Amino acid sequence: MESETVRPVEEVLGAGRAQSAGTFRFWRADQRWEWSDEVALIHGYEPGSVRPSTELLLSHKHPEDREQVANTIARTVETGEPFCSRHRIIDTRGCVHHVLVVGDDMLEGGEVVGTSGYYVDITNALEEDRRQTLDGALPELYSARAEIEQAKGALMLIYGITAEQAFRVLIWRSQETGTKLRALAAQLVSEVTMLDGPMVELRTRFDYLLLTVHERM
Repeated sequence: MESETVRPVEEVLGAGRAQSAGTFRFWRADQRWEWSDEVALIHGYEPGSVRPSTELLLSHKHPEDREQVANTIARTVETGEPFCSRHRIIDTRGCVHHVLVVGDDMLEGGEVVGTSGYYVDITNALEEDRRQTLDGALPELYSARAEIEQAKGALMLIYGITAEQAFRVLIWRSQETGTKLRALAAQLVSEVTMLDGPMVELRTRFDYLLLTVHERM
């Protein structure tokens, strides 16, 4: 997909070659994938230089994670069910990225035709220039706020990620939806307390909550 404008997430996490978040779509009928320029860059490709496919995606998965991701994709292709996967990919330069991938039903005319979702690069180490961008542009986000800390805790528990990674996901959702981080975190915390059930089901329900919580503010 072609980027028409600079997205808010780029302004926060830093623009350039190493983008931190992007979107994808998958059509079940013809097994067709489409990814944003940011996802192409995460994999090490120039935007528009390669056509994504299941085979290409799997070729970039870390060998230790490939079978797990292949099973997730196969289940999604067969059933169309939402999914969440945290795994490693290896880009064209041989660099390892830790990514969080969340997919949900893609509807056309009320019918499920595929899956759409997003990639978030949650690699532990933030580049120093990106840290400076965050520190300079959004210093207020680092204030100790109970709602943000609680929301980070929920993300850490559900996805098994670090506090820094959870904070980056919250920043991304805040910027992507145009909502204030503190308000988004508070709403997320208020709704997450109503979730219960086995961890697999809990993750799927939390994925939906994370993607839609801004709509109820």
